[in-house]
Amino acid sequence: MTALELARLQFGIVTLFHFIFVPLSIGLAFFVAVLQTAHHRTGKAVYDRMTRFWGKLMLISFAVGVVTGIVQEFQFGMNWSDYSRYVGDIFGAPLAMEGLAAFFLESTFIGLWIFGRGRLSPRVHLATIWLTAIGTALSAYFILAANSWMQHPVGYEIADSGRAEMTSIWAVLTNSTALYAFGHTILAALATAGMVVLGVSAYHLMRGHDVDAYRRTATLAIVVVFAGSLGTATVGHFQAQLMTEQQPMKMAAAEALYETQDGAPFSLFAVAPFEATPERLTLNIEVPKGLSFLSTNRFNGRVEGINDLQAQYEATYGPGDYRPVIGVTYWSFRIMVGTGMLMILIGAVGLLLVRRGTLTHSPRFLTLALWAIPVPFVGNAMGWIFTEMGRQPWAVQGLLRTNDASSPSVSAAYVATTLIGFTLIYSVLAAVAGWLAFREMRAGTESAPPEGSGPESEPTFAY
Repeated sequence: MTALELARLQFGIVTLFHFIFVPLSIGLAFFVAVLQTAHHRTGKAVYDRMTRFWGKLMLISFAVGVVTGIVQEFQFGMNWSDYSRYVGDIFGAPLAMEGLAAFFLESTFIGLWIFGRGRLSPRVHLATIWLTAIGTALSAYFILAANSWMQHPVGYEIADSGRAEMTSIWAVLTNSTALYAFGHTILAALATAGMVVLGVSAYHLMRGHDVDAYRRTATLAIVVVFAGSLGTATVGHFQAQLMTEQQPMKMAAAEALYETQDGAPFSLFAVAPFEATPERLTLNIEVPKGLSFLSTNRFNGRVEGINDLQAQYEATYGPGDYRPVIGVTYWSFRIMVGTGMLMILIGAVGLLLVRRGTLTHSPRFLTLALWAIPVPFVGNAMGWIFTEMGRQPWAVQGLLRTNDASSPSVSAAYVATTLIGFTLIYSVLAAVAGWLAFREMRAGTESAPPEGSGPESEPTFAY
């Protein structure tokens, strides 16, 4: 493998591992904030037990996410120096804002939340977890603003040096791509945390552990899973329409649509969509005119095909293959959408059981909820793969190809060494984090303290 291929593989491994923890941390921060608010307002010990329990899992996720995120950013200077030189003036700005503002906000207040129990007043202590949750969302926004610029570059000009230089930070931060991506990501993060909370709560409900506490968190999680997944799908629909305008090749590849069509069908399932011509498809189950409606809100709307877009790009940018790997783009899109639909279904069934008052007496649903914990993580991974792989061969859409973005002086042997090293380190991190999370999940809540004893009464490292 070449240095470029190894660098892409390394970036993919590091990012996918990091992205396991990012949505979970964002979602759990808001869950813990809501539970602590409930305890502050009602004084019920059950909410304090849940705050402590889910707070431990949030801290595990947060710690591993921070470690892996630092390595991820270092790669831009190590393996992608030409990219950094070309767009550093723009790409570095939101990353710096994330590090100097949002990250310091969340890391400062999460420290105050951990060590401030009993030392800070209840209101101030409650404020620290909400500021932590807000900080995680701000971090996500700045990172998404940087990534969205790669998808849809705005607020820049090409200087005499040949580098892209920023002309408007406001344009970068209000990029339409970033706004849609932020809503999609935050809602997906809430749904991810909701599914984890629901699955773990289901595990303890099936075993009769602290039924009152886990019934409450399961009910809250069901609402969040349903609303978050439905919201993610809704924003994703409009995000796909925006993508049809800004990155038509990605949309065409997501549907294995080779020829431009009016009233284009939506492909539910196809065998061998990576083939160069639609005639090679051995099976293709379609919804008539579905793609046109999803892309344009009109059943007879025009959707450009891969072959026509390839010809357009060659005329605009010169000779080359401007198609992403169709099979990866097609299936990652479908798995992402499929996991989202499954979570909506789980949430809807859960709401029905809650309404009937039979949630704690539904072993089949509780078992399904437990086994469904990995579903949102699969969907998140597929969403990232679709977003990044579907943009290829561009590192920055229309400006810089991936082949021109890597570090020219870094050898394949060097990248292979760091790839192996990072993979081993991340494997150890995954094992440690998984063991800690599994231990805490299985242990469950602490014994219920007497009502009125007040969890804030003693200063302690309580998490």
